[in-house]
Amino acid sequence: MKTSAQRKAVEAGETPKPLVNGLEFAKHAARIAEEMHAEDVIILDLRGISSVADFFVIGTGTSDRQMRAIADTIEEYGRSVGQKPYGVSGYDSPSWLLLDYVDVVIHLFEPAKRQYYDLELLWGDAPRIERDEPVTA
Repeated sequence: MKTSAQRKAVEAGETPKPLVNGLEFAKHAARIAEEMHAEDVIILDLRGISSVADFFVIGTGTSDRQMRAIADTIEEYGRSVGQKPYGVSGYDSPSWLLLDYVDVVIHLFEPAKRQYYDLELLWGDAPRIERDEPVTA
């Protein structure tokens, strides 16, 4: 739900500030993926490690249909809190579906691609964030 200030900003042609910060968005995206039965969902904290993004959300899908449904639900949630994706890749043949929200990048893999690219090893210095941790930015 948009606040009156956000509605006024949209009417004035301005880009409204999102209702949630990157960490909150990452946690909620991970929660959505888990609730929709993605496997081994993790959040990596890349702040201070990379200029690519602040957070990666990584999950494994059991089918391309499931991965698209997760991506659609995350995009719907994003719209509801003022987060617009900068880019989406892999939607047509998802073995690796990527949603780029600049601060948060969501990676949904089929099992073989997740194992092959092994982002957890590549970003091994990045701490993992638990979804039940309090949000502090």
